[in-house]
Amino acid sequence: MAENHDAIDDLMVEQRKFPPSEAFKKNALVVGTHLYDEANEDYQGFWARQAAELVEWSKPWQTICEWELPFSKWFVGGELNVSWNCLDRHVLAGRGDKVAFHFEGEPGDSRT
Repeated sequence: MAENHDAIDDLMVEQRKFPPSEAFKKNALVVGTHLYDEANEDYQGFWARQAAELVEWSKPWQTICEWELPFSKWFVGGELNVSWNCLDRHVLAGRGDKVAFHFEGEPGDSRT
């Protein structure tokens, strides 16, 4: 069966805009658009910097993004240790006694 990418291509054309209401904007926690502007200027460079600054890689990536519609692959060739990035490195940095996750349920119950 032949693949039909026309249906996907048709969905990729969207001209409508849905701006937030003034009430929503007033309560938003937006501190500026510098990150958006930087990503818009050079999205691959932006994400490469984010990946280098915020995540420790077990094996470095060779390619930032491979884009072959309808799929994309990010940080190709790279390997991560999720346990290290989410937990272990923060414990070693002296934050082991701090709450890592706080859960608050619907009826108001909470757990840490």
